[in-house]
Amino acid sequence: MQAVEANFDGLVGPTHNYSGLSYGNVASELNQQASSNPKEAAKQGLKKMKALYDLGLVQGVLAPQERPDIHTLRRLGFTGSDQKVLEQAAKQAPRILANCCSASSMWTANAATVSPSADTSDRRVHFTPANLTNKFHRSIEHHTTGRILEAIFTNEQHFAHHQALPGAEHFGDEGAANHTRFCENYNDTGVEFFVFGRHAFDSSKPAPTKYPARQTYEASAAIARQHQLDPKKVVYAQQNPMVIDQGVFHNDVIAVGNQNVLFFHEDAFLSKKQVMEDVSAAFGNTPFHFVEVPSSAVSVADAVSSYLFNSQLIALPKGGMAIIVPEECRENTAVYHYLQKLIASNNPIKEVKFFDLKQSMCNGGGPACLRLRIVLTEVEQAEINQACLMSDHLFASLDAWIEKHYRDCLSETDLADPKLLMESRTALDELTNILELGSVYPFQL
Repeated sequence: MQAVEANFDGLVGPTHNYSGLSYGNVASELNQQASSNPKEAAKQGLKKMKALYDLGLVQGVLAPQERPDIHTLRRLGFTGSDQKVLEQAAKQAPRILANCCSASSMWTANAATVSPSADTSDRRVHFTPANLTNKFHRSIEHHTTGRILEAIFTNEQHFAHHQALPGAEHFGDEGAANHTRFCENYNDTGVEFFVFGRHAFDSSKPAPTKYPARQTYEASAAIARQHQLDPKKVVYAQQNPMVIDQGVFHNDVIAVGNQNVLFFHEDAFLSKKQVMEDVSAAFGNTPFHFVEVPSSAVSVADAVSSYLFNSQLIALPKGGMAIIVPEECRENTAVYHYLQKLIASNNPIKEVKFFDLKQSMCNGGGPACLRLRIVLTEVEQAEINQACLMSDHLFASLDAWIEKHYRDCLSETDLADPKLLMESRTALDELTNILELGSVYPFQL
């Protein structure tokens, strides 16, 4: 049965702001307290979705979270009307309010880990929302994420939805940002590649010392079990602790894979040789391409600042692959020169496409952060919520929706504005009708 890899991108939410909430994410910290442009951010992401749809790919849309998160603020002891809750939080705990206004769900590479039906023993597509325990502002996402995924992938005959892993640091799970899948064709049984930062139950193993390792081995192994994967087709690899301490907070900041290609920096993994041997053994006898970027061509610092590896490797309908990168890769001389050599060399990556994602990049997220990859057969495609699939009509509807509801300037002090809460809820209520999601937000339940 033929299958394709669909990209489901997260719409940027109306409260997109720069509060510098993500320690270990260099761009997020550098741009703290700058004013953001939610309207521009949402339109930049939407244009990328439309461009991939126009290339002939299956492109889906994931709705943002409800923010400000009044429900969480109430759990933390703030009381009264919604307006009073905002007023109290802004006065007594402004950093907590900022966390409860984060639009970080836009980075749907962290939304969940997904295993296609070709890899699972029950032949269903399996979803596990990421618990994101390392960052409070993200740890409050997974309940709504699960409801949105269930509203899109509804048929239990084809789709299996799991709860997030236990919300403790031992099982810290950051979703698909630390997971990829290798295969010859998308309908083949693939090799699922889990990258982790540390062992939670063995402190004698290597770990970073400056920045946190957000993904644990134990979380990755639990998801592999939960998704009913063949152990012979699963590879675990540890991130190099030294690059985590240089700002590589997820594997997708230093490596990306697709089909029979792993594109990675030479310093990405703790044991590069072992990773290559393990992937080759699990992949089998068909050709596999390890595209290694040497430090002499692109330093870790350049990789982090340009987000070269936070790119999308996409299989083009006409054959070959394209790499989707942010404009920052054109502006960085070393990275740009490397990309020209890459597409001219003997590997499947034949095109490079640049996208302006400045608003997302300033908060530490590039093209790959904005999408969740989901391999679907033709039958499974027919069973999902079709209103969430990109089309010319949906693009026009969402563009008009953004224009109608989003502000073009937002500062951290604006987060306490009760009008912003009402604007956001009005926008999200309308969006659930456009995407035919039903009631997925706390204010709708």
